[in-house]
Amino acid sequence: MALTFTPFPDLGNSCPDFTLPAVDGKTYSLTDFAKGNPLVVMFICNHCPYVQAIEDRLIQLGADLKKQNVSVVAICSNDEFSHPEDSFANLKKRAEENGYTFTYLHDKTQDVAKKFGAVCTPDYFVYDKNHKLAYRGRLDDSWKDADKVTKRELYEAVQVLLKDEKVSEDQTASMGCSIKWV
Repeated sequence: MALTFTPFPDLGNSCPDFTLPAVDGKTYSLTDFAKGNPLVVMFICNHCPYVQAIEDRLIQLGADLKKQNVSVVAICSNDEFSHPEDSFANLKKRAEENGYTFTYLHDKTQDVAKKFGAVCTPDYFVYDKNHKLAYRGRLDDSWKDADKVTKRELYEAVQVLLKDEKVSEDQTASMGCSIKWV
């Protein structure tokens, strides 16, 4: 596994459009996530130990933000041939078994990951009510051990946006496995 850090974000960029199949059998586009509230887009996968270590926290994040009418979308863009754990069938199975509280999409062509500039799993993009990038940092301050989390940075960024305020540009990069490109 190649440890990769997210680059400094291009804050203010518009959320790229996408149309992808989801594990719930539907197809989603950016327009399905109405402007007016923040939008969280996270690139994750099944096999990455960094994602596995925070999976329960991602499920909690999805549940917490759903109560606030904030959409959380996960996208898997890994090559499913080199990493069969990340095939669409396996994404669906894991989402069902673990009770994912967010929409889980499959980017088989990897075009969407390239549009976003995603580089690793996990890689987070938080957009404001106008779908402008406001946060591209880490989930929290302890990727490995949930008991050591003292600050839910991504969640807190969303709370700032819900108050219609600007998120601090002082953001700590997320880190994880590099996206497995074809």
